[in-house]
Amino acid sequence: MEFILAFLPSSLAALSSFLLFLYCLLWISRRNQLYNKRLPPEASGAWPFVGHLPLFGRKKPPHVVLGNLADKYGPIFSIKMGVHRTVIVSSWEMAKDCLTTNDKVFANRPKMLMSEILGYNSAMVGFSPYGPYWRQIRKIATLELLSTHRLKTFKHVRESETKAALEEMYELWDKNKSSSHETKVMLEMKKWFGDIALNVIYRIIVGKRYVGNTTSSEAEEKDPWRDSIRKWFELSGKFVISDAIPSLRWLDLGGIERARKKTAKELDYYVQQWLEEHKRNRASGRVKGDQDFMDVMLSILEDTTEEFANHDADTSIKATCLALIMAASDTTTVTLTWGLSLLLNNRDVLQKAQQELDTHIGRERLPNESDIQNLVYLQAIIKETLRLSPAAAMTVPHESLADCTVGGYHIPAGTRLFVNLWKIHHDPRIWPDPYQFKPERFLTTHKDFDVKGQNFEYIPFGSGRRMCPGFLFASQIMQLTMATLLHGFEISTPSDEVVDLGESFGTANLRFAKLEVHLTPRLPLHLYKQND
Repeated sequence: MEFILAFLPSSLAALSSFLLFLYCLLWISRRNQLYNKRLPPEASGAWPFVGHLPLFGRKKPPHVVLGNLADKYGPIFSIKMGVHRTVIVSSWEMAKDCLTTNDKVFANRPKMLMSEILGYNSAMVGFSPYGPYWRQIRKIATLELLSTHRLKTFKHVRESETKAALEEMYELWDKNKSSSHETKVMLEMKKWFGDIALNVIYRIIVGKRYVGNTTSSEAEEKDPWRDSIRKWFELSGKFVISDAIPSLRWLDLGGIERARKKTAKELDYYVQQWLEEHKRNRASGRVKGDQDFMDVMLSILEDTTEEFANHDADTSIKATCLALIMAASDTTTVTLTWGLSLLLNNRDVLQKAQQELDTHIGRERLPNESDIQNLVYLQAIIKETLRLSPAAAMTVPHESLADCTVGGYHIPAGTRLFVNLWKIHHDPRIWPDPYQFKPERFLTTHKDFDVKGQNFEYIPFGSGRRMCPGFLFASQIMQLTMATLLHGFEISTPSDEVVDLGESFGTANLRFAKLEVHLTPRLPLHLYKQND
């Protein structure tokens, strides 16, 4: 017995040494296997520890920086974002390989500080990891809000809000004309577009209007809810070092984490009030007729437990409703602002659009949604705007769930993926004169291209499992709003100057400056008072 006890320590030491030796052999073997596989070319210039982060300064947006790298390294290459291997795809062929053959592999989302703090710990459907929760929430949103059938039931909401906004614009013009005898009125269009989008999506999601005040610039400054929305987008688009180097999170460089927590708390306060109001109305039996989306989610989730183990029902409802409001309002506002800017810099296109409206609608009424199918040139304008300036220049990051092969290259599990939509949409192989605004291309050479994610040369809303499910909603509201504006008013810039098309990069491809224009009614004046 004593002999055994004396021998035991040396035996354990020998066993431990053998196991360590075996582990090292396996690790070296695994490393050599990975090394011997054909990985995507890695861009030069990586720094120790931080990788390629220094490439992304403030002079150019990331999609332009990465597009320039694609010209050098090809349609698929890799960079190191701190400790994370990241693959950049910049051609439609590679995008198709990722989002069809390897669609399920790339269906995951990486863990990031933004989705944790501003996304209810990844409960927002756009940032949720691939799994049962994401599938269930997406199914609810698609069937109960974004399906063709459901969107038809909201037609009256879209039409009434666009006409109400047009009437408000006219009242501002009439007031200005009476006080100063001016035949034009100046208006900031980004806010006007944003108010329409917010009112439409508010009514659909929570059953009430946002009620923006287009006529007052001070109203926006004093609106705490809108200010919180603005900060959400601003902060969600900011880069934080802990997303690249998680061990540095404790530093909170720049105070971004602290600011995000404050903004998340502010927004949750409002959404919680909506939820409590809906619960009170349901308890009192005041929910009658058509239910808004928050009512629908309450009905579906009130008895659900297993599918939402990581998020309670209230969190899931708040996160989903807020995500839909953010996504629908922002991308719509950005695209319409870009579209009008491009039209003002291409007056011949603007005139053709108004001629089409006069031909198919006439000067004796305002457009309805049923008119859009005949306004093919207007549809082409929206498509060309989404090609030149997609609301999101790059996809939200994907993360591979397993090893896979893309374009003959080995992609290890855990690799992050960005698809550079901007680069694909400016590929001269597909788009002659890619930097020129030419809506006619969608009436001729590219007339069969749509926004449904099947033509990988043109995927403004992405494609595959993680494609934005709101593409149909966005198309409807953008087309109707633009038709109503162009038919109702003559539009020009102050002193007929060119619109500055400088851009910044956040969650969406935003413009730096406000878009201020001069407006003059072009229809009989009684048409602007139909809501009286």
